[in-house]
Amino acid sequence: MRTTRRNFLKTTSAIAAAPFILPSRIWAADTQPNNKPGMAFIGVGKQSRGLLSNFLHQDVQILAVCDVDTTRRDDSKKKVDAFYAKNPGKGPADCKAYNDFREIVNRKDIDLVCIATPDHWHAVITLACLRSGKDVYCEKPLTHNIHEAVEIIKAVDVNKRVLQTGSMQRSSKEFRVACELVQNGCIGKIEKVECQFGDPGIPCDLPEEAAEPGLDWNMWLGPAEKRAYNSVLSPRGMHDHFPNWRKYREFGGGMVTDWGAHHLDIAQWGLAMDNSGPVEIRPPEQAQAKRGATLVYANGVTVTHKDGFGVHFFGTQGEVKVNRGKFVCIRDGKTIAKFEKREDGSSCSAEVQKAEKELLQDAKIKLYESKSHTDNFMDCVKDRSKKPITSEQIGGRSAICCHLMNQAYYNGKKMLWDPAKFEFTGGTGDPKWLTRDYQSPWKV
Repeated sequence: MRTTRRNFLKTTSAIAAAPFILPSRIWAADTQPNNKPGMAFIGVGKQSRGLLSNFLHQDVQILAVCDVDTTRRDDSKKKVDAFYAKNPGKGPADCKAYNDFREIVNRKDIDLVCIATPDHWHAVITLACLRSGKDVYCEKPLTHNIHEAVEIIKAVDVNKRVLQTGSMQRSSKEFRVACELVQNGCIGKIEKVECQFGDPGIPCDLPEEAAEPGLDWNMWLGPAEKRAYNSVLSPRGMHDHFPNWRKYREFGGGMVTDWGAHHLDIAQWGLAMDNSGPVEIRPPEQAQAKRGATLVYANGVTVTHKDGFGVHFFGTQGEVKVNRGKFVCIRDGKTIAKFEKREDGSSCSAEVQKAEKELLQDAKIKLYESKSHTDNFMDCVKDRSKKPITSEQIGGRSAICCHLMNQAYYNGKKMLWDPAKFEFTGGTGDPKWLTRDYQSPWKV
């Protein structure tokens, strides 16, 4: 059937309404001229540019890009078309550009979607794509609240889709080896973990600015409450910095969700809690503090938000400290491996190998190894018998850790949590803290 404006509006109206019940479909790559799966990008700002360059070299055909900003949308379309014009054997230079993501959801020739919008849009778009039969690579944090994480976990299962969360530290060797050292008991019984990153989210109080021509501001806001435009949230035109919408609770969750989605994710991995989570969340001891919130696990291990940057595991026999390009392992007072700065000599990779050789030669636990986050996603799309390294369960539960920690800052109260049922217990917490108010027609 030819897609008319009336047919499109009827379809997209259904997509906008919860619960997005749409049928799965056949693998559309079978109908592509080059037999490659069709892919689209939704959100093509700063973060998406690197992902776009990566996926252009994967075994996919990028058919469409979508952004509510005309300048960024057109720039990405030109980049895709220029790539295929230069490499005609990889596919035709015919990338479509859309303002509304629902046009991509409605296309049956698109199998895969990469979502790199602001956080407040992640779940709405992800759910629409999953329920229309598309596999999803979604940037971290996977969701803007706990309810959304639960819904995505269910939707992946029900619709038999593949989902990768962009918490890409799991595809870096220093983080995997750090977690293998912890899980294999190389530093004894773990007593506590410190996760180091910036501030929790704050309410948005930005003043009104003149509208940005070419930006669909209402669509940028989407499910978030209505407010006037400010260029801090959506910078004007092309830009080389990460916009600060992530600082505000309405659109992100501060650094607790932005970097917590990386570092709390590694804490979960090291503690072997990918299918679980904390049972208690404690606010900082000092009211209004921006550090000190703590996740407590059933075995008594604590994960505390500290100043700095990285993940630090403390055991009864030693310590493991890891960050991007940095690695320290201490056992029984002896430094096994250390690289934190050039003055240390050696290199991060050499020090990681040293710890592997000395402590993990006969390790019983070998963790999921991925050398490339996007390669891992594509491997799982092709071989659907295995899950990606940061699947919906992992990305969802790591996001929940971030949101629980933020709620400790927002409300200043201790919470008891059931990680199996995804609910507060013992008369603590408030169900309202699990979700948000959505602006019509958007719902999760």
